[in-house]
Amino acid sequence: MAKLRHIAIAVPDPARSAAFYADVFGLEIVGETESPLASGVYLSDGTVCLALLNYKTDKAAGLERGRDYVGVHHFGLWCDDLDAQTAAIKEHGGTFFMELPVAKDSLYFEAKFRDPDGIIFDVSHNGWVGATK
Repeated sequence: MAKLRHIAIAVPDPARSAAFYADVFGLEIVGETESPLASGVYLSDGTVCLALLNYKTDKAAGLERGRDYVGVHHFGLWCDDLDAQTAAIKEHGGTFFMELPVAKDSLYFEAKFRDPDGIIFDVSHNGWVGATK
């Protein structure tokens, strides 16, 4: 069974937002990202990874939102078997959106999908920095 372990929020200034969530809620800053898709900061409460991301392109953010969108962007589920989970998603009307541009065995690999209503979610067999299975 997949477990909810990742929430991503699109923000204009990841460092400023990270300071807010760390100071207000005691979340720990556990990493940063600088990818072709987004710049960001990862925080954790010890179980869930909160990604604060500033998307670089409209395509990376999802064309219907665009790179200037601010708000909850997607969530992620940690699964045991990425291929089996992908098959189940497609069988139930989900559609593939994109993969992160890193090796599949990397901690940072995730496959992105859309549910039947178009909501973006990630599936990872490796999890996210700061999250625990």
